[in-house]
Amino acid sequence: MYDLIIIGAGPAGLSAAVYGRRAGLDLMIIEQTPMGGGQVVDTYEVDNYLGMPGVNGFDLAQKFRSHADGLGAIFLSGRVTAVRNEGDLKIVETADGASYEARTLILAGGAEHAKLGVPGEAEFRGQGVSYCATCDGAFFKKRDVAVVGGGDVAVEDAVYLARFCRKVYLIHRRDSLRAAKSLQEKLFSCENVEVVWNSTLTRIQGSDLVESICIHPKDGDAERELAVDGVFIAVGMQPKTELYRALLACDESGYLIAGEDCATSVPGIFAAGDIRTKALRQIVTAVSDGACAVASVERYLTSHV
Repeated sequence: MYDLIIIGAGPAGLSAAVYGRRAGLDLMIIEQTPMGGGQVVDTYEVDNYLGMPGVNGFDLAQKFRSHADGLGAIFLSGRVTAVRNEGDLKIVETADGASYEARTLILAGGAEHAKLGVPGEAEFRGQGVSYCATCDGAFFKKRDVAVVGGGDVAVEDAVYLARFCRKVYLIHRRDSLRAAKSLQEKLFSCENVEVVWNSTLTRIQGSDLVESICIHPKDGDAERELAVDGVFIAVGMQPKTELYRALLACDESGYLIAGEDCATSVPGIFAAGDIRTKALRQIVTAVSDGACAVASVERYLTSHV
């Protein structure tokens, strides 16, 4: 019986582990991937984390993990298949058939890349279609690629790829970008980036690998075909809440409904990081959630002695 089980070892989960261990809680973190770290692992450069401008995302994630390790946090590598609420007892089941008990849970599984759902996307995944420019960009050195999206991640990807790709098309369905102004300035200073405004990607084509994409302008002009070797899709995220939707209240987008105290609709279960409803999803807010969630866990445990 643990005081706390944390599901997910991204910034929110690791922050919760640090605060939980410092509070003397008997806790365990369950993470599906061996390394953990969440989305930050795939970020080439983090320039807005306080006191660490320009830090590599992988390095930052490793610092988070080392901090939790140094405090004696227990990590379990496994895939959670079920979460049950039995009043003061919470049950977590994993794919290997194991079952773990805790008095409280912090759900910190984050979110995953949203899909376009267009022909060719699934077929060419890993064969020219990618959702991580920093992971796969190096394979396209001196080649032509396309990035789909208009937010911070899409613009960051386009700027990053422009460093070594011959040509980068940024395809956006609107006539203005949603990305931060500082990122837009970097983008527009890249001579080898072409923004394709008011257009949607409708099809990805090729034989064994991606060879071209089809773009449909919103103004009704004829469909346009672009020869590219790679397509990087950055059109948002989807919360990893499928396991919890029958148990916990979610909003219309599937995010767990939880306020700044991270408390969900079930007492003793808390949500931290990108998995919960919030106005801003950043590393710093995920780390903050980890601390707030543990504070709420402590108050809950104190009131349920």
